[in-house]
Amino acid sequence: METLETERLILRQFREDDLDAYAEMVRDPEVMRYLGSGPMNRAEAWRNMAMILGHWRLRGFGMWAVEEKGGGAMIGRVGCWRPEGWPGLEIGWALRREFWGKGYATEAARASMDAAFGRLGERHVISMIHGENRASIRVAGRLGMRLEGRTELFGIPVAVFGVRRAEGPPATPGRGT
Repeated sequence: METLETERLILRQFREDDLDAYAEMVRDPEVMRYLGSGPMNRAEAWRNMAMILGHWRLRGFGMWAVEEKGGGAMIGRVGCWRPEGWPGLEIGWALRREFWGKGYATEAARASMDAAFGRLGERHVISMIHGENRASIRVAGRLGMRLEGRTELFGIPVAVFGVRRAEGPPATPGRGT
């Protein structure tokens, strides 16, 4: 389970001591407004963290806990996601509200996308975004993603944004692809 670093962020595995910050994030109705079934309680947050770690074990890639380099705060989750039945490898992001508007989602998602195209050898990645989630649609645009279609996830309509890897030398395939 690799760690990635960007200019301002560390993308690392979740740890037990992330639970307080993670539970705060996933219980916030504004953060969870467009994600899944809505806010989670602390026990659900724990199970969600365990699911993220399990995805790493099963697929060899997954979501990272995102840590701010300067202060060390766990600010959210960002990474590569493809559970069973997903229409493609997704680059996903969710940040604690106090860290919105700083460019962190774009910075971490770009590092995740680079890992998907490089280490995982993906040629195409997607992000599935609720049509009213303007902030995430802007992040997708900054990543070079364009609207490719629409689908439903768990009965919720979502827009599918995607981007293809720029042509160049073939990437070395990684585990779990």
